[in-house]
Amino acid sequence: MKVIFAGTPEFATASLKSLHQAGFQIAMVLTQPDRPAGRGMQLHASSVKQYAQAHGIEVLQPLSLRQDSADPRRAADAKALHERLLATEYDVMVVAAYGLILPRSTLDIAPCINIHGSLLPRWRGAAPIHRAIEAGDEETGVTIMQMEEGLDTGPMLGIEHVAIEAGDTTGTLHDKLAALGARMIVDALRKMERNSLEAVPQPQAGVTYAAKISKEEAALDFSSSALELGLKIRAFNPFPGAYARINGGTVKLWAADVLEADSAEPPGTVLAADTRHGIVVACGDGSLRLTELQKPGGKRLSATEFIKGFAIEGARFD
Repeated sequence: MKVIFAGTPEFATASLKSLHQAGFQIAMVLTQPDRPAGRGMQLHASSVKQYAQAHGIEVLQPLSLRQDSADPRRAADAKALHERLLATEYDVMVVAAYGLILPRSTLDIAPCINIHGSLLPRWRGAAPIHRAIEAGDEETGVTIMQMEEGLDTGPMLGIEHVAIEAGDTTGTLHDKLAALGARMIVDALRKMERNSLEAVPQPQAGVTYAAKISKEEAALDFSSSALELGLKIRAFNPFPGAYARINGGTVKLWAADVLEADSAEPPGTVLAADTRHGIVVACGDGSLRLTELQKPGGKRLSATEFIKGFAIEGARFD
C-alpha cells in the first residue's frame, strides 16, 4: 500500500515512523514550511521533515492546499501540489496534526484518514489534549477518522480510550496518545488492505470544540478556584506554560498540588514559602501548593530550590 503522509510535529512523527517501520511505502511527505524558533530565530525543520529526510523520503512543504486562496503565491503553491498529487500513485493519505486544511479537491483524489487525539466528537479542533486536561476530563483517547470537509466530523474508523491520570500534563498525555495513534493507524491500514475497515458515524451528542491555545490564556487569575488553576497548570505544560506576576516579575508555574483549605487572605497571597510547607498560595476557593517554578531566563526549579533565590513569603501574585 502506497501512503502519502501529512503531518508536522512530534505527535505526527510517531505515526510516520510506525507506518514506515511497518513496511508501508511512503510515497511522499507533506509538512508545514520551516519556522523560526529559538533565541536566534533560525529556521527549523518540523519533526516530520527531519524524520523523512533522514530516511530518504521526499518532502514537500506547500504554503497552502487551497487553490482559491486570495494570496497568488499560496494559490500557485496549492495548484502545483494538486497537480503533483494527481500525478502520484497512492492508495491513501494519512494526516496527523498537519496544521493545514485539506480542501475537497484533495479529499476527492484518494481516501484521507486522520489521527485525532481525542474521543470524537468531544474536542474536535486544534488543541484536544490541552482542552481535555483543562476541562478536568477523566479520559481521552485517539480516534482514527475518515476525513471530510467538516472540522473533524467524518466517520470513525477506530477509537481507543486512555485514562487521564492525576499527574498527567499535556506533555505526558501527548506522548501516550502519540504512541497509541501510531499503533492504531498501522492496524487501520492493515484492515484497509484486507477490505475490512468499517466506518461508524460519529454520535450526534457530545460535540465540543478544542480552540487553539493562546499564550494570553495561560495567565493565571488566583481568584479562580484552586482546582481550576491546577488543571490549567497541567494543561499548559509544556506549552505555553502557565504564568503569573509577583514582585514586579513574571514567574512560570509548571506544577502544583490542589489543597482544599481556604484562607481569609486575598486570592494570590503567598501563605507559606518554606521547606516544610512549600509555596502555598490562596485562591478564590481552596489553595495551591506550587511545586515547580521558573524565573525569567532561569531553569525550572523545585519549590525548595526556588525559595532559596526568591523571597516571596507574604507577597501576592497579581
